[in-house]
Amino acid sequence: MIKAASALMALVMLIQTVPAWAVAQSALAEKALDKAKVLEQRAAHSKPAPVTLTKAGAAAIDPKGDAPLEDPVSCLARSVYWEAKGTDRRNMAGVASVVMNRLSDQAFPDTICGVVTQGSETGRCQFSWWCDGRPDQARELGEYIEAREIARQALNGDLGDPTRGALYFHDKRVSPYWADLFTKTAETGSFEFYRPEK
Repeated sequence: MIKAASALMALVMLIQTVPAWAVAQSALAEKALDKAKVLEQRAAHSKPAPVTLTKAGAAAIDPKGDAPLEDPVSCLARSVYWEAKGTDRRNMAGVASVVMNRLSDQAFPDTICGVVTQGSETGRCQFSWWCDGRPDQARELGEYIEAREIARQALNGDLGDPTRGALYFHDKRVSPYWADLFTKTAETGSFEFYRPEK
């Protein structure tokens, strides 16, 4: 009984010391989930073409067959949409390729959704849309349907890689400090793509 009371007291003290940034990050993650749900609901009502993976595509993202296949498609499509909406297909394909390249690199999580949400627990999101906290409204439904098709092609291995193996990218309108540390592999109308020296 004394041990249980001590453990409970330790837990209460831990909860009371949770940094304010952790609470803020949780709120940002909740906003990201909300905007993703709105996007999915709008797409569902528009009756887009069904997303179908080949056996090879399904095996690549879920080798044991344990996970629902909709999750990787949706995570990838959301990233393509939020990172590259308003741009052309080549830009969207570049974003999808970076996610797929990270999936096959040991330095990154081993699931599509893990790659997309990486860093949200520390407030250093790899994909800005996941943590930006902005109440974006999904109004470009045609672009989201295109993003889902690009995600399907990427997962099936039918997209190719316009980034030539890039693991990072940035909008051309910004100049992040890390760009000088990596090798530039490609560029599109909107983005520049990079990978570390091997």
